[in-house]
Amino acid sequence: MPRVTPDDGRLAGCLAHRTQRSGNDRGLPIADPGVSENQTSPAPDAADRSVGGDGRSTLRELTVAGGCFWCLDAVYRRVRGVQAVESGYTGGHTEDPDYRSVCSGTTGHAEAVRVLFDESVVPAEVIMDLFFTGHDPTTLNRQGHDIGTQYRSALFPADAADEQLFRESIERHQPLWQDPIVTTIEPLGPWHRAEEVHQDFYSRQPYNGYCQVVINPKLAKVRQRYAQWLD
Repeated sequence: MPRVTPDDGRLAGCLAHRTQRSGNDRGLPIADPGVSENQTSPAPDAADRSVGGDGRSTLRELTVAGGCFWCLDAVYRRVRGVQAVESGYTGGHTEDPDYRSVCSGTTGHAEAVRVLFDESVVPAEVIMDLFFTGHDPTTLNRQGHDIGTQYRSALFPADAADEQLFRESIERHQPLWQDPIVTTIEPLGPWHRAEEVHQDFYSRQPYNGYCQVVINPKLAKVRQRYAQWLD
């Protein structure tokens, strides 16, 4: 496999396309009217999980962060075997984070996604390959023009099996990058679902400037390398 390089062609100031200007100094997405504030979400009901031939669930959930959550959300929603994707905040120290507070960089939270997938359809290793393809894991606390700890590359294991998967994935991908991978493995803390405007953002706003300039090239790379795993 050729050596991976960070995405080229990111335009200066593209972060401005990601937001709509509100009354304060920072551009922030304006949530849909009537949408409730974010909430801590429970794990999927075990009764809804797929079951393998041995009677055990074949569903697995991973929590990952790699820059703006709109990007990984767009990638994983197009993967065969993925049952659900949710954007949210985790890894911080405040109880009720929202987009404004997380973007301030003071809460410690990362923009992250939870991916629920059927391992009988798509292996966990492929989910991780897509993670390392969908962002640059060698840039500390930034992705392109998105800068801050909220955009860090991070993995949040729910158990020892997740942690082993994450560590092995980092080791497997390091030879593909010239610079050291800076992805952190952090304790899985409370999960806070992001505001509804952020869920499946790419499908809702495909002509948004950020989607055109930043997300489209990531999706093109994923399609080129992992077409057999996409719907």
